[in-house]
Amino acid sequence: MDKRELLGPWLRRFLLEHVVHERNLSHNTQQSYRDTLTMLLPFVADRAEIPLDRLRVIDLSGNHIRAFLRHLEQVRKVSVSTRNQRLAAIHALARFIAEHSPQHVAWAGEVRTVPFKKTVRGLVPYLDKHEVEALLKIPDRSTVQGQRNYALLLFLYNSGARASEAANLCISDLNLDTRQPLTASVRILGKGGKVRRCPLWQKTAIELAQLVKERVPEQRVFLNRHREPLTRFGIHALIRRCVVQAGEHTPSLLAKRVGPHTLRHSTATHLLRAGVDLNTIRAWLGHVSLDTTQIYAEIDLEAKARALDRCQIPESKSPTLEPSDGLMHFLRTI
Repeated sequence: MDKRELLGPWLRRFLLEHVVHERNLSHNTQQSYRDTLTMLLPFVADRAEIPLDRLRVIDLSGNHIRAFLRHLEQVRKVSVSTRNQRLAAIHALARFIAEHSPQHVAWAGEVRTVPFKKTVRGLVPYLDKHEVEALLKIPDRSTVQGQRNYALLLFLYNSGARASEAANLCISDLNLDTRQPLTASVRILGKGGKVRRCPLWQKTAIELAQLVKERVPEQRVFLNRHREPLTRFGIHALIRRCVVQAGEHTPSLLAKRVGPHTLRHSTATHLLRAGVDLNTIRAWLGHVSLDTTQIYAEIDLEAKARALDRCQIPESKSPTLEPSDGLMHFLRTI
C-alpha cells in the first residue's frame, strides 16, 4: 500500500508541522485537535473493522464522520458548540491533506460537505461592579494564600487575562513601577504567541509587588500552596470557591456561571461603559478581530438603555379646552 494512502503519517504531519509550526495555534487548540482525533480514530476503526494503524485516509468517509458526530451528541451528550468544534478539527485535517496530496482532493471535498449545526449564541456572562467587589472581599488578606487569591482576582479583572495567560505569567513579565499612576504594566503572552501589554492600576501593582518580592524573575507569579505554578484548572476552582462564599451576601452571583472568562467579559463590559472605544478594548483583550470584541457592544444593556433614553419622544402636552364662550365664538366665526 502506498504510504500516502495511510492516515497515520498525515496525522503526525498535521499535528506537528501544521498545527504547531505553520499555524502556531495555541496550546489549548492543539490539545483540542489531538483530543478530537483520539476519539475519532478508534470510532472509525471499529466501524470499518480495520486495525487503527492500518486506517487509510479515505476510511474517514463522510458517513463515518456523521456517525461520529451523532455519537458525540447522543452518547457522550456534548453540546452543539462542542460538536462543531470537533468537526472544525476534522475539516482542518481534510484541508491540510488536500493541500499536500492532490489525489485526496475529492475525499477532502466530501469531508468538508459535512455541515456545522446552527447554534443559538447565548448572552455573554459578565459581572456588575458590585458583584466584582463582593468577590474581591472574600480572600483573607492576612494569610499568604488569601493575599495570593486577592492579587489574582484583582489582576484578572484589571487585565482581562485568560486563565491560561495568568497561569503562565512570569515575574519578569511585570513592570511594577508605582512611582506615578498608570506607569505599571504587564506583558501577556496570548493565543498564537501574540504578545500584548496592559496597564496596571497602582493598587494591582502594589499587590503583585507584595506577592512576588524576594523571588527570582523566572518564577511564575501565581503559585499554589506547594510553591508550584498554579494551573488554569486551579484558577477555575479558586474562583468557584470565592463565588460560593460571596453568594451568601450577593445571591445574584449564584445565578451566574462565573469563571476566569466571566471576569474577562466583565473587564470588557466595564471598559465599554467607561467610554473606552472598541479598538482599544480589542487590543486590551488580545482579540485578533474586532468582530469578537463587538459582542460587548451587543450585550451592554445599560448603554442601550441610555441610547433609548436619548431617543425618547418628548411627551406631548394634553390639549386644554377653552372656556365654552370662547369655543362658541370660534364656531360662529367659521
